[in-house]
Amino acid sequence: MIARFAILVAAFLATGSTLAEPMHAEAVRRLVAGKLFAYSCFDGSRGMGRIYGDGSVIGTIQMQGSGPVRSVWLPAGTLRVQGDKICASLKGLSFEPCFNVDRTSERSFRGSMSGMGIAYCDFVRRTSVAGASRNPQGSQAAEAGSDAIAHAHR
Repeated sequence: MIARFAILVAAFLATGSTLAEPMHAEAVRRLVAGKLFAYSCFDGSRGMGRIYGDGSVIGTIQMQGSGPVRSVWLPAGTLRVQGDKICASLKGLSFEPCFNVDRTSERSFRGSMSGMGIAYCDFVRRTSVAGASRNPQGSQAAEAGSDAIAHAHR
């Protein structure tokens, strides 16, 4: 589950759509470091998370859009820039997944796994954990996840 969350979060850093504007990895890092994002993926998985400048991640995930919302913490160095891609270093995986990032609006991105455009997650920036549940497109995962993220930062 942690590996899947890291892949989803890394996908968050690697985005693509019809309105997409490709971004270089360093520009993505500056744009997302320390900010809160809600995400939803092609398989129905969803949640909320914050990526830090050191490559660590804290957030929540609800697999395939059902079941419990789980809190996830990934250590420093999990996500890193490799050329123009964002890559995830995950124990237990025999490969290092990398992602393309495209900006889809002023507040949103799509992350797609390199070589597998069908595997993607859409990310929307949130200004606060408290405001996440007020979003008309918010999900149960975002609502439940906001509490987990807020507690983790205390």
